[in-house]
Amino acid sequence: MPALFRPITIRGLTIRNRVWVPPMCQYSVTELDGVPHDWHLVHLGSMAAGGAGLVIAEATAVSPEGRISDHDTGIWDDAQVAAWSRITRFIRAQGAAAGIQLAHAGRKASVWAEFLRRSGSQPLDEGGWPTVSASAQAFDGFREPIALDERGIRRVVEDFRAGARRAIDAGFDLVEVHAAHGYLVHQFLSPLSNLRTDEWGGDLEGRARLLLEIVRAVRAEVGEHVPVFVRFSATDWVEGGWDEAQTSTVARWCQEAGADFFDISTGGLVAHADIPVGPGYQAGHAEYVGEHADVPVSAVGRITNARHADDLVASGGADAIMFGKAMLRDPHFALRAANELGADTSMWPVQYLRARPHVNDGEW
Repeated sequence: MPALFRPITIRGLTIRNRVWVPPMCQYSVTELDGVPHDWHLVHLGSMAAGGAGLVIAEATAVSPEGRISDHDTGIWDDAQVAAWSRITRFIRAQGAAAGIQLAHAGRKASVWAEFLRRSGSQPLDEGGWPTVSASAQAFDGFREPIALDERGIRRVVEDFRAGARRAIDAGFDLVEVHAAHGYLVHQFLSPLSNLRTDEWGGDLEGRARLLLEIVRAVRAEVGEHVPVFVRFSATDWVEGGWDEAQTSTVARWCQEAGADFFDISTGGLVAHADIPVGPGYQAGHAEYVGEHADVPVSAVGRITNARHADDLVASGGADAIMFGKAMLRDPHFALRAANELGADTSMWPVQYLRARPHVNDGEW
């Protein structure tokens, strides 16, 4: 069996393969109420039917002010739970595991939805809202945020806890805490954006405090059998910023606090970082964190070739691969990869069996 298609068990959950779908924002909530609808069902469901082992729903806000845009999904009320339940039922019925990324955008909230092609913060008189962060320091071109006080920080932790509870009620198999891409938790982690001098800033322990409080709260809420993931940006790609060594240390602390698996990406904190983008350009960061923290990790970023992905898993460089744009281009990427690698193709939906090619005959 190719390494990419070996099952993996994390706490009480067995995932059928290592071809995973990362969170990918769709900016498609038409009523601006955080409630997912038919687009999200078809978008996520097609990749589950296409053979993915794990499908993680997009960055989903734990509070209205935590949304990146007003077109984002949410998990702060019961209407959202009911809508997500329909989606998770379908994903799980296809044999895939359903995950959700719990998120708060912090100073990168209240921006225009991507498809509107407008830059900067959404004005308050046009539907925008005040933003918050570790410090009153704006992301380049965005509105200046309010530095969270102690009460505000505690509310964020409670929002993540409540979001985790609703996620389980909605039928998700696992939850991921978003601590990457320059959003709120990453803003606390990085010394470039966290200028605080209280217990929530300063040294690494202080800057990691919010994330660790969230992980503990989420673990307490979901119980012992539900996997908890954390997504990190392993580097800010800027000298003096967040880096692989700090990521590794905090990943170990997160594991001690109840996290199980680490989804390793990079960047997003600053607007003009020099990032050497290319095939598999972030995979080395995942391998570094996995080795130095001794934790299981996934790799993501321009990994589009089945054999490349299989080699990464087989070599121990990653425990799973997140396929983003490759899945958007071909929601059946996992089925095609299984055929290419000569893996078991029993995850084909029965409705599509007439189209299943013979393994290794070159047909697709």
